[in-house]
Amino acid sequence: MKDLKYLAAFSIPVAAWIGLFFKGNLVFLTPVFAFIIIPLLELVFPIDTHNLSSGAVENKLKRKIFDWLLYLNLPVVYGLLFFGIFEATNSTIETYELIGMIISIGIVLGVNGINVAHELGHRQNTKERFIGKALLLPSQYMHFYVEHNFGHHLHAATPEDPATARYNQSVYSFWFTSVFRQYSSAWKIQNKLLKNNNKGFFSFKNDMLWYVLFQISYLLIILFVFGNIGFLFALTSGIIGFLLLETVNYIEHYGLLRLKTKSGRYERVKEMHSWNSNHIVGRIVLYELTRHSDHHFKSSKKYQILDCHDESPQMPFGYPTSMVLAMLPPLWFRIMNKRVPKEMVLIK
Repeated sequence: MKDLKYLAAFSIPVAAWIGLFFKGNLVFLTPVFAFIIIPLLELVFPIDTHNLSSGAVENKLKRKIFDWLLYLNLPVVYGLLFFGIFEATNSTIETYELIGMIISIGIVLGVNGINVAHELGHRQNTKERFIGKALLLPSQYMHFYVEHNFGHHLHAATPEDPATARYNQSVYSFWFTSVFRQYSSAWKIQNKLLKNNNKGFFSFKNDMLWYVLFQISYLLIILFVFGNIGFLFALTSGIIGFLLLETVNYIEHYGLLRLKTKSGRYERVKEMHSWNSNHIVGRIVLYELTRHSDHHFKSSKKYQILDCHDESPQMPFGYPTSMVLAMLPPLWFRIMNKRVPKEMVLIK
């Protein structure tokens, strides 16, 4: 039964469905649940630093339930997305209800869409990667697969990484720099991959070009079928989805930098180059994303067997709570700056 604890990750889609179905003030149930109720629960529930034994790891890797809990997000995300667009374009609703519905679906796209896509994007199975890319589509962030896997994991915790927030950089500044730098980086990586394989820009292997076509086609279909309101719903909920991702990126590596060796190269990525959180509610709802240090230490590890490392910098709160704090830069800096290792702050 303990393996089914990750069903709690679907509590956010359930909250979104309630808001979409009943409307009224309940359209804001999802943001309230995600950023007020969950943070409060994180203060109540204890921190869990327990790591699995080798036998338990082997057992959990054999159980397909952990994979199917990820796959289930595909119909859930798309079902809620199109239900939301249908309700917004076929019901008589107030402007505030439309705004609440868009925010709710945007949160679902970020948590159950991009977050799950991140996990599946690291898998070797082609079908799993396909599901991951499909979950990135509604947020217009398919390039994340290229930049994250071939860029971020190579450059994490260095100034060269768009997804590593600088010391004293606000989340709002980071949104701007990360979004545009990651997209530019994804194209550079794609062009390099094509060149290494002697392929031209219009090659069938140009994934970035396909992503552009898929994403434009998706929005045009929404516009054609559901009209301007549907298009607005799809576009803005997608933006909310990828801004949630960027907020998570912000807290994952904030202020952490790798030192350079005598040869001038950066030291390898270690457990100390990502912020770790063992707050149990955030761990479950985000499929163990909060054990990010171990993920970077070995990116091929599946979410259900990620470990906690004592040498990893520890967040005082869970990721959901930290996302709220990040929205208040002075408070965030006051809490987090003193936790950044001094030798990293001095790096120029």
